[in-house]
Amino acid sequence: MPNVRKIAEEIVAREGGFVNDPDDPGGATNYGVTINTLRRLGIDANRDTRIDVRDVKALTRAQAVEIYLEHYFTRPGIAALPEPLQASVFDMYVNAGANAVKILQRLLTDMGYPSDPDGEIGPQTIRAAAMAYEAAPQHLVDAYGIARRNYYYALADARPSSRKFARSKSGGKGGWIKRAEEFIAPRYRLTDAQHAARVAAWE
Repeated sequence: MPNVRKIAEEIVAREGGFVNDPDDPGGATNYGVTINTLRRLGIDANRDTRIDVRDVKALTRAQAVEIYLEHYFTRPGIAALPEPLQASVFDMYVNAGANAVKILQRLLTDMGYPSDPDGEIGPQTIRAAAMAYEAAPQHLVDAYGIARRNYYYALADARPSSRKFARSKSGGKGGWIKRAEEFIAPRYRLTDAQHAARVAAWE
């Protein structure tokens, strides 16, 4: 069984502190927890009866860890997936919500294990993931990480304002790509030249 709390703590560290980037659809964010998440969950971090940017700033690292454990691991049912896959899906769920599961479901379907891309981890997805992992135990985690990376590139293709998250100012890999590749074996990570070729069409 993976140490889920340790994974959550690593996600919090990866997300960093408070930011309020106008190009980020999530809005004000602290440790990766957005203002919309606080509002959706009814978390008034500074207890002033309103949930606004000040609550995002007041959020503690410990509170972020607990939010992730409850709402991004336990409730979505990530524990039902093959154990080696859990950390990457958990990390992606924090970053992209139910799209993390849809990416997996599309991958499983492409592998020949049909799973409706509804973003829910139900019996069909659990069974398909188990079968795919049994068939390719050395490859499923890498395949999911590559699918994550492709998702980020495609998102940046379609939304120019998000390209700065996939490509650094110097032209290298941006935070999104580095994040996905943390869960990919080194041999499947893109070289700098491959990354440059992938983003060459971007302005």
